[in-house]
Amino acid sequence: MSLSFHRNPDGTTTGRNDASGLTVTHADGEEVKRRVYEDAGWECAPSPPPVPAGFHRFCLVHEEFDAAGFGDERYAGLRERPPDGCLPVDRGHFALECERPGRTLLDAVAGTVAEVRRGHELVMNGLGIEKPPEWLGDERDGEAAHLAAHLLLTGVHRARLLGYGRKDVVRLLDATGIG
Repeated sequence: MSLSFHRNPDGTTTGRNDASGLTVTHADGEEVKRRVYEDAGWECAPSPPPVPAGFHRFCLVHEEFDAAGFGDERYAGLRERPPDGCLPVDRGHFALECERPGRTLLDAVAGTVAEVRRGHELVMNGLGIEKPPEWLGDERDGEAAHLAAHLLLTGVHRARLLGYGRKDVVRLLDATGIG
């Protein structure tokens, strides 16, 4: 079963349940989510309240093909001493649900990834987006930023698995002309 949601240029949201063919478009994104989840037979919890100004909510995931899951001994220290504002959760892989400060979402994610790497010698390599859609809006710290951070983390992880290093990845980023 595949559920998808898309923010439309006119500000409405469209949700679709591919299994049943249900498509809903509405001005209230929460209403779209509720209807699509209901059609799929899933419980739809209300969205959490907004985070305070200067904070960002995200989920960091460590996805390894050979990991034994949330209980893997490599995560013991991180389960006991997660970064401030993060809670360890089992998402089929080890994950941290976080509300962290940062100038932008990418800044908050980068700071948390660096803290985990330094304190626990573990590189978190995704934001738990299973099938990244092509595009999800233009909010600098919204869903589009979550997608950008996820793709960067997974790209770096895959590059490392292939034997590429920091210089290779930075050279590629520099070649794009990103400022």
